Amino acid sequence: MMGALGASLFSPFIRPLSRSGFAQENAGFAKRAVVFFTPNGTVHSHWRPQGGGSDFSFAAGSILEPLAAFKDKLIVLDGIDFHDVANHEAGMANMLTGGGGLETVNQGKSLDQYLASVLGGTDKFPSLTLGVQSDSGWGASNQTRMSYTGPGSFKAPIDSPAELYLSMFGDPNASAGELDVLAQRRGLILDLVGNEVKLLQNAVGAEERIKLQAHLSALEEVELGLKPSVGVCDPPGNIFSVNPLQNDNYPLVMRAQIDLMVTALACGMTRVGSLQCGHTVGPHVFSWLGLSEGHHSLSHIDDSNPTGVAHFVQAERYLAEEFAYLLSKLDALPEPDGEGTMLDNTVVVWAQELGDGRLHDCHSVPFVLAGGAGGYFNTGQYLDMGGAPHQKLLVSVCQSLGLNNPTFGNPAFGTGPLEGLV
Repeated sequence: MMGALGASLFSPFIRPLSRSGFAQENAGFAKRAVVFFTPNGTVHSHWRPQGGGSDFSFAAGSILEPLAAFKDKLIVLDGIDFHDVANHEAGMANMLTGGGGLETVNQGKSLDQYLASVLGGTDKFPSLTLGVQSDSGWGASNQTRMSYTGPGSFKAPIDSPAELYLSMFGDPNASAGELDVLAQRRGLILDLVGNEVKLLQNAVGAEERIKLQAHLSALEEVELGLKPSVGVCDPPGNIFSVNPLQNDNYPLVMRAQIDLMVTALACGMTRVGSLQCGHTVGPHVFSWLGLSEGHHSLSHIDDSNPTGVAHFVQAERYLAEEFAYLLSKLDALPEPDGEGTMLDNTVVVWAQELGDGRLHDCHSVPFVLAGGAGGYFNTGQYLDMGGAPHQKLLVSVCQSLGLNNPTFGNPAFGTGPLEGLV
């Protein structure tokens, strides 16, 4: 739940909201948002579609070819730059925050956490922040984290499908009475910790208050997660035997996380989800594809080694297939209490932190928008934005959800939304 300070800061940038937390005229806006991240940039010649505007296609064997079935529900965005940003770490830190600090509209929050703070309300999970081996034993840093609750304040993704399952549905082996008692005990502990945090807020400076508020919001999110699931949502199959840290289990964890996220979105447990597939400079080996070299190493192979480039493209096509799987799951479900499918009423962002990974630059960073966003976006396009700052893309995503914040992140690099999306 957003505190009074947060509400006063955000209120100028929110259209009038209904009881559901969205704009009163839901038609024309997305009802939910998902961020899908893959690391280490791309090789543009194997990523870019052929043609332009609404007349484009995916070349055979190209990275984005697995998305062909969803062409009419995509906006493929080329030529988006992270201004004054270069290399893995800075790209990762700026990708969803847009740079800047407490003085910005989003107060240093990443896109997913900003949306959660404004739209989360009393959802069971204001956001679901998920990962697929997003840590790899590297710990929390600007290489392994893309979600921020404030400047320098990471929100750790849940890498374990089993942990996520327990948060969503509780222990499948416990009785209803046992779950109630456990939830009550945990709730009392959280109340005690929350009261201590509130007392500390009066004794620290502005920046520390923001961090404490983020911590308090996290505690409230956990407390909401203790509430039993309601509705007609059936848990997916048993995933407790999967070791989420084992490299070769990456595909199993990916599918489990996507399935659980879509279930949470469909059942109204959350409206904001993110899935961080690995991390920048990630060492993962796509062994299930027959590859033996890590993804980061493959991303730096130049054109003098066509076999190595082909292996990187193979890995990237796998990730495109998983993005397509996410879209297919959303598209297979009718919109609850609405028209069309869930994908028609969702905005899905495929984000990356680098442009050409071999150059360590953040120019022409590849982005794909998917879903109709309730009719807000003019989909079925491949657009070259000519170096537009990615802050404008973040504004566009916010506005597709019914918000009207004019900036996101550092406003010095750009204000307003991207042109040509609506």
